[in-house]
Amino acid sequence: MRHAGPARGQHLIFIAVTLMYWASLYTYVPILSPYLDHLGASYAFAGLVLGSYGFIQIVLRLPLGIASDRMKARKPYIMLGMLTTTISCICFAWGEHLGLALSGRIISGIGASTWAAFTVLYASYYSQEQATRAMSLISLLTASGQLMGMSVSGYLVKTWGWSSTFWVGGAIGAAGLLLSIGLKEPKGGAAREPIRFKDLLSVMKEPLLLKVSLLSILAHSVLFITMFGFTPSHALALGASEMDLTLLVFAFMIPHAFSNYISGKVAAPKLGSWTVVLLGFVVSALCTVSISLVTSFHWLLVTQVLNGFFQGLHFPLLLGLAIQHIKQEKRATAMGFYQAVYAVGMFAGPFLAGWLNEFGGLKSGFYFAGLLGLAASVLTVRWGRAYAHGTRLLADKTKEAPVSQL
Repeated sequence: MRHAGPARGQHLIFIAVTLMYWASLYTYVPILSPYLDHLGASYAFAGLVLGSYGFIQIVLRLPLGIASDRMKARKPYIMLGMLTTTISCICFAWGEHLGLALSGRIISGIGASTWAAFTVLYASYYSQEQATRAMSLISLLTASGQLMGMSVSGYLVKTWGWSSTFWVGGAIGAAGLLLSIGLKEPKGGAAREPIRFKDLLSVMKEPLLLKVSLLSILAHSVLFITMFGFTPSHALALGASEMDLTLLVFAFMIPHAFSNYISGKVAAPKLGSWTVVLLGFVVSALCTVSISLVTSFHWLLVTQVLNGFFQGLHFPLLLGLAIQHIKQEKRATAMGFYQAVYAVGMFAGPFLAGWLNEFGGLKSGFYFAGLLGLAASVLTVRWGRAYAHGTRLLADKTKEAPVSQL
């Protein structure tokens, strides 16, 4: 029987390892596209480097999750994640070469593909009744680790040069790897039924899961074209300094984390999930197009505050909608499918934007991202109405059914 929570020592180790994992992965993200500019990369090649992180996750997320489930062991995969994030940073730091940059980003995708092992191990420390609390806590750790890493990158580049950001990220990853040795798994392992192929085929037939997965692909495309893609390069083009990139990170990430928190707790209960998702897509699309129109860094910060907030509204709600109609015993399979599929956006978004930027300039990618957001808005209106109509019909049938059928 699982405890109501992990032992204090284990809890602290897990928190530290998780923070270091995300900090190591994201330390260099705000300066990655400017760094590729510094190396003389074309926009198309920059899009390839940025997108390779998502492509590797498309390929590896499900297989690594299945392997971990069959072994009933999470610690080896957590250590693999820490090792690969460390190697990724070292590849970047080793020399100013485009091949090393591409290799480093590919390896970081391997590291990111191990994330499911973290969530399953942490959930295993808690009783079933406290699973929601565990996931809320780990979501907070994710946002905190990303913010910690991203907030120092501009300062490091300004003070000690490009390579310092990668060396610091590697040092954080190495410290996390050493600390992860102290992690302990519950007796018998962190048990979870392995994903079966027939279950995967079954959940893939669920219409709502497929629709929400497509919306998530579009949402992640916008995110990885903008803040996790080309927005920092645009900031420098507007006259911002490397130190100013820290302001850019805070302007986006703090509202993003706040709206993630209130989306399901406050906004959705009052307005409805589909309405909030629509609001997020519409406003973020407009803000993304506005990135191309602003003429100063200060106005860019304004777009990022709004963009961060409204992009943060739809991510947690899409996650909830993805598994809403899935039976409890198949939800892990549905989650694995959903997470692997939305990585398509992490790859395709920056990859396609890079090619557009190559021929139409940096602003082209932001216009493209805005169009993706508007396309997602149209789909949300259509599917949200269909969902609401179906819910009303079901409610009417339930009311009309004889008591013996209820």
